[in-house]
Amino acid sequence: MKSIADLEKIRQATLSKVNLRRESEGTRIVVGMATCGIAAGARPVMNAFVDEIGKRNLLDVTVAQTGCIGMCRYEPIVEITTPGKEKVTYVNVKPDMVPRIVAEHVVNGQPVAEYTIGSAE
Repeated sequence: MKSIADLEKIRQATLSKVNLRRESEGTRIVVGMATCGIAAGARPVMNAFVDEIGKRNLLDVTVAQTGCIGMCRYEPIVEITTPGKEKVTYVNVKPDMVPRIVAEHVVNGQPVAEYTIGSAE
């Protein structure tokens, strides 16, 4: 049996992850989690974003999910919206791409062009 202190640590760790999925005024990362996205590997991609944002302690970033984005052949799809800038759509995203996207786009404001839908077409 866990002690009350152990359970409280687990609770706090879980709450910090849940808070990443709440609305904020800052950057919004949306992962397509319809059937096609999940089949293509969207769940590990979303988990990678949650972990990376948590590791960097980025409080003004929201990680959320959505249903079908409508471009199944490009799944997993991730859309990043930053206030005052155009939405950027990343396609065929793999978990190992996430640290670079977060570092260059979310933190430094420079989208990773070779991962975007414009590059895929």
